[in-house]
Amino acid sequence: MTSTAPLPNTLPRPPGEFERLQAAWKTPTGWRYLTTVNNTNIGLLYIGTSLLFFLLAGVLGLMMRMQLAIPENTFLSASTYNQVFTMHGTVMMFLFAIPVVEAIAVYLLPNMLGARDLPFPRLSAYAFWAYAIGGLAFFCTLFVGLAPDGGWFMYPPLTGKAYSPGLNADFWLLGIGFIEISAIAGAIELIVGILFTRAPGMTLGRMPVYAWAMLVVGVMIVFAFPAIIAGTALLELERAYDWPFFIADRGGDPILWQHLFWFFGHPEVYIIFLPAAGMVSTMIPSIAGVPLVGRRAIIVALVAVGFFSFALWAHHMFTAGLGVMKMSFVSAASMAVAVPTAIQVFAWIATMWRGRVSMTAPALFLLGFMFIFVLGGLTGVMVAVLPFDWQVHDTYFIVAHLHYVLIGGMLFPVFAALYYWIPLINGNQLSERLARWVFALMFGGFNVAFFPMHVTGLLGMPRRVYTYNSEMGWDGLNMLSSVGAFVFAFGVLLFLFDLARTLRMADKEVGNPWNAATLEWLPSEDYSNRSIARITSSDPLWEQPTLAREVAAGQHYLPGSVSGRRETIATSALGAVPRYLMILPGDSWWPLIAAAGTAGFFLLLTVKLTWTAWACGIAAIVGIVAWLWQSDRPPPLAHARVGADLTLPVGARGTASHSWWATLIMLVVDATIFASFVFAYIHISMRLTVCPPPQAALAAPLWPLLSCALLIASSALVWLAGRALERRRLAPLVLAALACMLAAFACDFNGQRLAGLEPTAQAWSATVATLLAYQGLHVITLVLAALYLCVRAWRGILTSASRATLDNTALMWHYTSLQGIAAAAAIHLVPWVMN
Repeated sequence: MTSTAPLPNTLPRPPGEFERLQAAWKTPTGWRYLTTVNNTNIGLLYIGTSLLFFLLAGVLGLMMRMQLAIPENTFLSASTYNQVFTMHGTVMMFLFAIPVVEAIAVYLLPNMLGARDLPFPRLSAYAFWAYAIGGLAFFCTLFVGLAPDGGWFMYPPLTGKAYSPGLNADFWLLGIGFIEISAIAGAIELIVGILFTRAPGMTLGRMPVYAWAMLVVGVMIVFAFPAIIAGTALLELERAYDWPFFIADRGGDPILWQHLFWFFGHPEVYIIFLPAAGMVSTMIPSIAGVPLVGRRAIIVALVAVGFFSFALWAHHMFTAGLGVMKMSFVSAASMAVAVPTAIQVFAWIATMWRGRVSMTAPALFLLGFMFIFVLGGLTGVMVAVLPFDWQVHDTYFIVAHLHYVLIGGMLFPVFAALYYWIPLINGNQLSERLARWVFALMFGGFNVAFFPMHVTGLLGMPRRVYTYNSEMGWDGLNMLSSVGAFVFAFGVLLFLFDLARTLRMADKEVGNPWNAATLEWLPSEDYSNRSIARITSSDPLWEQPTLAREVAAGQHYLPGSVSGRRETIATSALGAVPRYLMILPGDSWWPLIAAAGTAGFFLLLTVKLTWTAWACGIAAIVGIVAWLWQSDRPPPLAHARVGADLTLPVGARGTASHSWWATLIMLVVDATIFASFVFAYIHISMRLTVCPPPQAALAAPLWPLLSCALLIASSALVWLAGRALERRRLAPLVLAALACMLAAFACDFNGQRLAGLEPTAQAWSATVATLLAYQGLHVITLVLAALYLCVRAWRGILTSASRATLDNTALMWHYTSLQGIAAAAAIHLVPWVMN
């Protein structure tokens, strides 16, 4: 069905409109290219960097296969093998798998949603540079013998100070911790972008399935990744300050780490898979030439997989001594998650059956993906059965299952996506003839490498061993796996050769080579599309066949730059109704400076270069403050005409603002980290015979009650400051609120000090001290925020038309008050309930 609705924009074009649009979005050249924040440029840098880490991790994998190819090999020593093994898994999981799916989303989603850019382009730039600089520095620890060697899962007590006294584990803990912060920043950007920058008319029901997948993944990252940040913080506190969270002799529990790690680790499998599934659901209709079968069922299945994934964290802990009831629940959830996954697979098969599929490069990799992933899913159901898991746990059967799920479920769809979307870069397609060789080598090499590992595991070969005796009977299978790994690697090299050849070709018109239905194939430049399309269906390029011509002619919304700056249209979350004109920040050095400072702070702190580390930390704070100082300014005009029938306000305030929602999501992340610390406190408390333990005591009730009263007063004063903005009483009220906040923290600290809190004595006291320290970190943040607010008010930048800074700070302030009250309640109520 073809839309016959009138075009949104039939007004005469104002003079210079197109030139202003081009000037506002022009990509800087030379060294200034490092300042770019445009999603297209950042996305390409992101994809390229993640592929570099894939290659580096692949080289480490080949070194492992060389070591295991023959019995009693001396190619790698035991210590070197442990470092290589740990870095292979860490780089693949943390520096390739998650970043590459976020990178593709940063590159594709704005155009796919019909937006000019994501709502926080500088946040995207900051997330990329923090990941790239920190990741490369982290990888270089291999060359100086400081690479982590405790496995990519870093189980204590092996990674505690007693058994890992060097800096190797510290690099993993601090490096991965801040890299995950980068991933969370990207997730916040994607969630807000998907919800609030879709093209007018692109309701949630019409939104591309890939966007749905990334929305689910963004929400999963918000709830899953904080657990690993909390876990790494606890382990680093134990290593640096001797707070014994995981030391059993002093009331700690190594199993606590497994709970925190796998609450992140098993959802992460689906965080990696769901974006790939979204890409598959986007590519298959184009390849088959028919709409996606079961589109609504697939969307429901995506949400269901995301939901079930959080019930699976103990899937890897069946041999850890959990109760039968807990293990049975997780086992049932592990099987149940196969149902929504199977719905998607059957829908893809039905779509291909209904259409006509030609064996192009994307089609080959998609078929290979389905074969490999289904096999991985079948072995996943097998290891969900408790008696079977007890037999194969920590054997090479699990290694085979892991790679079939991750490489089959993510890598093959990513390669299909590269073949499918590469023409967007310069209009040239990768070679179909070479693609057949690439696919044959990768598919064949993969199965030759990893399928024998199922048998090797069943024969008893344990994971993480660097050598074995010839009498074990694993020789031939290991040699076969090593040969397959090198065949697979040769296929990857052939792909990279073809990629480099294609990217060096002269640019040509992109067009729509796959006759796709989604908006990323509209004609685009640095500014994305010439005008922002109005959408009337879920397959717009099929249902609106003249859409590309209309958009390129500026006949839809916002055909130019009204303010002379970068702009896009903010729409409502459900119905994609235009709400306001969003002015976006331009290119800047500050995200790069802030990211370099952040990476330097964490990495230099690891090697005890304290003063240099703090200098980097100050540089990061200065960069962030300078970047924020340039935002939240009074809009250049109150209203903007973006179409013949549409005039929008410029900017928004309060809950209507995209920045308010981003702050709210950030606080959800914050609350999940706090909840992880509370979980640690409850877990340690439940292991005690008497709580608190005999060596510790709770603060007198007067102190927490007084602290809670001061926190409530502090929030009340901030609320009054928001209402007093126009009467110039903001600064005194904010400073009074800050005084109450500081006094509340002083009450908490003094109460625990008088109670004789000794974090190094036993784990219970250490968990209480962690909750207190986390609240203190928030108080320090509010000190900076309060001073920042007062300076902006004094300079006249904080006005009723530019008050996002105030609204967002108020949100953070109220959250900190609630967190302080919740911490006091948890610390004092848990012992009361237990006793």
